[in-house]
Parts: sequence; C-alpha cells; structure tokens
Amino acid sequence: MRVKKDTSISLFYDMVELMERLRGKDGCPWDKEQNHVTLKPYLVEETYEVIDAIDSGIPDKLKEELADLFLQIIFHCQIAREKKEFDINDVMKLCLDKMMRRHPHVFGDSTASTSEEVVQQWEAIKKQEKGYEERKSAVDGLPKHLPALQKAQKVQKKAAKVGFDWKDINDVIAKVEEEMEEVKEAIAKKETKDMEEEIGDLLFSVVNLSRFLQFDTENILHKTIYKFVDRFKKIEKELASCGKDIEQCSIEELDALWNKVKMNARKNI
Repeated sequence: MRVKKDTSISLFYDMVELMERLRGKDGCPWDKEQNHVTLKPYLVEETYEVIDAIDSGIPDKLKEELADLFLQIIFHCQIAREKKEFDINDVMKLCLDKMMRRHPHVFGDSTASTSEEVVQQWEAIKKQEKGYEERKSAVDGLPKHLPALQKAQKVQKKAAKVGFDWKDINDVIAKVEEEMEEVKEAIAKKETKDMEEEIGDLLFSVVNLSRFLQFDTENILHKTIYKFVDRFKKIEKELASCGKDIEQCSIEELDALWNKVKMNARKNI
C-alpha cells in the first residue's frame, strides 16, 4: 500500500496547524503552559507505549501509539518555533540530509553489500560530522537518561568496535563466574560498599554475556519480568481457589506451587 503524497502533506500540515492553535491565544491552557522540560516525561512514556504496542503485535495499537509519539515531535517543534529557534521544516530537512549523507551506497557512489559494511560506513561518516569532534573517547556520546541496561550494552558495543572485546564465549562466561565469586566474598565480609560495587560488576558482566550472544538485554529482562508476573498471578489464583491467603503460606508451600506452575508452563510450550 503506497501512501498518497498529497494526502500525507495535507495531513502533516493539519497536524502542525492543530498544535499551533492549541498553543495559540485562544488555545488550550494546559498545552500553552508546556515547555521542552515539562514534556520530557510524556516523551519517554509515549516511546515505551510504542514499544509495548510493537510487542503486542496489534497493528491498530501500534498505529495509535505512533500517533501519540508523533504528536510529541510536533509539540516540541512548535515550542521551538515560538522561541524562533527552529521549526518542523528544519527538523525534517536535517533528517533528510543526514539519512542521504549516511547512505551513500543508496544515494551516492559508495557500495555496501552487507549490513556489517553499512554499519562500518555509517560510523565512519558520523566521525566526520559536526559535533563528533567533541568526543575524545570511543565510549563518549552515551545518552544520559538511557536506562542502565541499555546504557551498559551500548558502552560495551562502543568498546567492542575498537577491539576491546572477548574472543571466545567461554571467556565471557568465566568473567561472569569470577564476578559472582567476588559478590560472595563481599557478602562474606559484610562490606556494604563492596557488595554494591561487586553486584554492579556482576550485572555488567551478565549484560556483556547477552551482548556477546547478540541478545538485547533490556528485552530479555522484560520477558523474564512478564514471565514472573504471569506465574505469580497463577499462584495467587490457585491459592484463592483453595480459600488460602498468600501471606499466610510458608515459603516452602509457595516454592512448591511455583515449581508446579513452572512445570505446567513448560508442558504447554
């Protein structure tokens, strides 16, 4: 299905005019009060709702959440326009210029026949762009507010690109085991600061194991969380059917129920 260009342009500028009106003299009091800083939580929230919609596999849900995220972009551009900083046209032009510049194998004379070659070329082009000269280290340029798991994986990827990486999966596993032993030692010493530091090192090494195996650590942990929640709810349901209160059950009883739910889940796979 091809998008009609004239329709797209019309709808796009309808959105721009809508936001201009919402921020105008007779517009919405709430919208007029917002600025880049106050909108930050909504931008993050809408982004995660898009991710949830992708995971749901429901096209209509994804469409709705993308609309909400798109509104955030229009909102920020209108605020910048009012301050005479930039507008939506500047943002689109910047995006177009950047994408064409970073895809010379599509829009220029360069060649790249594999994804790996595309990534290498992309990184080389980025290093020549304005602003990149401020980066003094291979691990500079990490978004400050990126979730910790994603930030850990991103910094490890950056280090790996310049050759600072394990050669064999067994070395990565050995590092995880080494960090686990150091956690045990810190616990034995009852040193709070050391325990905190060693647990951090263990988490970082587990993220590295995930990255080495080409998994997205954030996604893996989300799946595990949802799996835990699902199994926990099944325990609560089973106890409720027996007229029992979960708070009155022993840990041994709960553990037995957990294993039962776990085995049933595996049988249904």
